[in-house]
Amino acid sequence: MLSHEDAWALFERRRRAWLDEDLPGYLALWTEDMTFQSPMHAEPLRGRGPFADLVARSLAAARPLRFDVSHLAVREDVVMAEWTIAIERRESGARIEWRGMSVAEMRDGRIAVWREYWDPAALA
Repeated sequence: MLSHEDAWALFERRRRAWLDEDLPGYLALWTEDMTFQSPMHAEPLRGRGPFADLVARSLAAARPLRFDVSHLAVREDVVMAEWTIAIERRESGARIEWRGMSVAEMRDGRIAVWREYWDPAALA
């Protein structure tokens, strides 16, 4: 069972790696057989390889500016978080900010399943 402190520490490592654009550090937080689902993908991405491609494309298109976790709850090995993210589009310099929620299922100290919920219109 994951402690609240361990969950905060993991989310802080994830947040820091994303803001620093540290792709290897970011990917190291996920299991090899991980699953990722968001409003932008009808079907979940399965495996760290396809997820790495998604994150690399995202970082090439936008510079991370902000990733704040405002609430975090832990139940057994599931972590639920409310967050606010901001990015800057590299091509246009446009700043975009949105709020969302995520549910992360943990295994052996890493993220095995990640589902996030937010309004895709916020990215338009």
